[in-house]
Amino acid sequence: MIVCAYSFAVMATKYQYVNGIVDYAEAAMGEKYSYYVGWFMAIIYLPTLTSVLSWVSARYTSVLLGFSITGGECMTIACLFLVGSYALNSLSPVLAGKFQVSTTVIKLIPLLLMAVVGTIIGLISGMTVQNFTTVVTKMNTSSALFTAVVATAFAYEGWIVATSINAELKDGKKNLPIALVGGTFGTMLIYILYYIGLAGTVPNEVMMAGGEAGAKLAFQTIFSTIGGTLIFIFVIISCLGTLNGLMLGCTRGLYSLAVRGFGPRPNVFKQVDSETNMPVNSSIFSLLLCGIWLLFFYGANLTDPWFGFFCFDSSELPIVTIYAMYIPIFIMMMKRGTDLNSFKRYVMPIASIAGCIFMIIAACFSHKMAVVAYLIVFAVIMCIGTRYSNKKPINN
Repeated sequence: MIVCAYSFAVMATKYQYVNGIVDYAEAAMGEKYSYYVGWFMAIIYLPTLTSVLSWVSARYTSVLLGFSITGGECMTIACLFLVGSYALNSLSPVLAGKFQVSTTVIKLIPLLLMAVVGTIIGLISGMTVQNFTTVVTKMNTSSALFTAVVATAFAYEGWIVATSINAELKDGKKNLPIALVGGTFGTMLIYILYYIGLAGTVPNEVMMAGGEAGAKLAFQTIFSTIGGTLIFIFVIISCLGTLNGLMLGCTRGLYSLAVRGFGPRPNVFKQVDSETNMPVNSSIFSLLLCGIWLLFFYGANLTDPWFGFFCFDSSELPIVTIYAMYIPIFIMMMKRGTDLNSFKRYVMPIASIAGCIFMIIAACFSHKMAVVAYLIVFAVIMCIGTRYSNKKPINN
């Protein structure tokens, strides 16, 4: 994440008015490649992440209310959050923006509180040392790291969305690199300290057995039942903020292709509501895609498998795919970056490519044959996209 963010930050210093990963792909690889990146983002990447985030928000809510995290109650709440986020973005983008800023601040409250207070208590009680020196379940160390990295990728994903505001930033050549590199380092540090704080409050075996319930117990252990529950609610709000941010990008998926003359019926999907300034048709279709992917996630991962061989984790594999799509961009960066010094032109792009390849290998070790199932679905969707890859004239 960090090395890729740095490489994109270097690109931001070259293309101040380029807006988002699709435009960066076009600047590096050309129009056709950028279309396929945009098609993948609109049909697979953003809808899968948005749908899974609605379930993540719902399962934290279900833990708070005492419901099963895989039952009908949880999925009903997930659908409610999904539609609610869509409604907020479609009916009042300004309010959605304010909600995004507020939840970003709220998100830091439980993380920092647990990082500081949990670490202090854990060091005093000895719980931290115990958790870092006691093995709960022996793992095959040859694949444990790969499995952990792919699972963690979901928590750290989303940084690439920051590139979409490059053209809107004041002095984007200076400020976007600071935001990307500083933001990724800051996020990494906060999460590491948060997990150390958790390790100071609840035994590993309890956390592994309980998941979100273990996190709730950790907050209640430190801040009392009422205080811990209140802070746990902050966690739910922060999840909803992340969901809102993903929905913001998701609703503009096909719109970003349509305004370039690509995709199915660009004149339909490029339409913007005069009152809300939202691409209504693109938003409606994106909500439908989110619903389809949420149904798939439930049938493939949360109940007895519905889809046989084609069951795979839609929260992780699309993230690995986007890292694979970065590789040609970094290669062209090395080829065309004649105005860059050796560190920026070669060292960091090569490190970024190595990181992307590591993610691909980790996914294969972690998911095994499920990767094949995913790639078949991916190939079918991308083949469908070839039908709409020719640029069409757009009516203003």
